[in-house]
Amino acid sequence: MTDIENTKTYIEFLNSLKQEIQQARLKAHLAVNKELTLLYWRIGKEILERQQKLGWGSKVIEHLSSDLLHEFPEMKGLGVRNLKYMRGFAETYSDMEFVQRLAAQIPWFHNVVLMDKVKNHEERIWYIQKTIENGWSRNILGMQIESKLYERQGKALTNFKDTLPSPTSDLAQQLFKNEYNFEF
Repeated sequence: MTDIENTKTYIEFLNSLKQEIQQARLKAHLAVNKELTLLYWRIGKEILERQQKLGWGSKVIEHLSSDLLHEFPEMKGLGVRNLKYMRGFAETYSDMEFVQRLAAQIPWFHNVVLMDKVKNHEERIWYIQKTIENGWSRNILGMQIESKLYERQGKALTNFKDTLPSPTSDLAQQLFKNEYNFEF
């Protein structure tokens, strides 16, 4: 074997390892995100249930935040505001199965954006699915919500059904349901 072959083999090996490491890191990040979102849902559900059953007021969240931050000073996300989001998250999505299947598949702050900006449940589900499908960042998700993508999707007026044969008209209709913003 020559040095060039060794170098080529080494570079292929290195690239293979780098790709494997990146994939493992991504899987780990997604697993951590899912567990964190589920934890936040469980915390929110516990707060919500105790407030309803025991009559705890909103001050309990401030006390909880203070005590949790004291116990876990290195952990972010235990502030008053985020605990209120956790409670709202559990209130918005009361079904744990739904949270596991959809909401926990996107980052926590994506869910926060959806709670803040989208009040319709079906619309929220649609944005979650599109975020998963397209890998939208939080900023892109916010932009899509603000541009009312859900409302615009599939609303283009066409005469495809009248002027094109059936399979072609369906394809053309689907193409115009695409999420691209043609307003430019």
